[in-house]
Amino acid sequence: MARTTLRALTLLPAFALALTAVGCAEEVGGGEDTQAGDEINLIEEGKLTTCTHTPYEPFQYEEGGEIVGFDVDLVDFVAEDLGVQQSIVNMPFEGIQSGEAFNTNRCDVAAAAITINEEREKVMDFSDGYFDANQALLVRKDSGIKTMADLSGKTLGVQIGTTGEEYAAEHKDEHGYQIRQYEDLGLLQTAVKTGQVAAGINDNSVHFNFVKQNPDTEVTEEFETGEEYGIAMRTGNGAMQAKVNEVLAAIKSDGRYDEIYQKWFGKKPESK
Repeated sequence: MARTTLRALTLLPAFALALTAVGCAEEVGGGEDTQAGDEINLIEEGKLTTCTHTPYEPFQYEEGGEIVGFDVDLVDFVAEDLGVQQSIVNMPFEGIQSGEAFNTNRCDVAAAAITINEEREKVMDFSDGYFDANQALLVRKDSGIKTMADLSGKTLGVQIGTTGEEYAAEHKDEHGYQIRQYEDLGLLQTAVKTGQVAAGINDNSVHFNFVKQNPDTEVTEEFETGEEYGIAMRTGNGAMQAKVNEVLAAIKSDGRYDEIYQKWFGKKPESK
């Protein structure tokens, strides 16, 4: 389905400041509260504008000059139901998960494999969950590292603003490793592959996808964090939240969710 791709060419000052810390959420303001069934007002007429952050394959990444992926297909169903096209804004993940994307009216929704958690729910609303995730440890096959305990005195790479970074920080003293931050998943996984860091932590699906394409790497440990992804929208936008939930329920019921899951993950979903 055709879509317009917009790229953030510069980082807003607020984003640059936010990159220095995890969870520095800001209150979301702007826009009138709506409820299910109310008119849905889009920030740009005729388009459902989605904030995302690439690369995060297979959920959203660039291919042939276009942003594609599981999350893109998912939001396309919402856009189709609204009778508009999806327009994608690529921006730093910290700017999304901090709520700044909605504070500055950059987008109607955000779909970036975003884990629903209490901190983020203070600054944005979420749809029902649409994907289960846990954290995982990515290493080179010749590293000799099997568990977090093997990282004592070594460096663990993390992606800024993610639940993986939070998990790494929580267990840093227990295992005695140093943390190095990376702005996006691609830089983090490349750092592991090239030996810049001993290991990298991030969501299990994206690490398993990377291992399939890079057989000199492997996932040696998963952590049962019980995360669930949701599509985010401005706090109080009940009309949009209800519409997204309506579409999610419909595609899970009629098989369209299974089709895109099979397309991007090569198998049927174990849960949905």
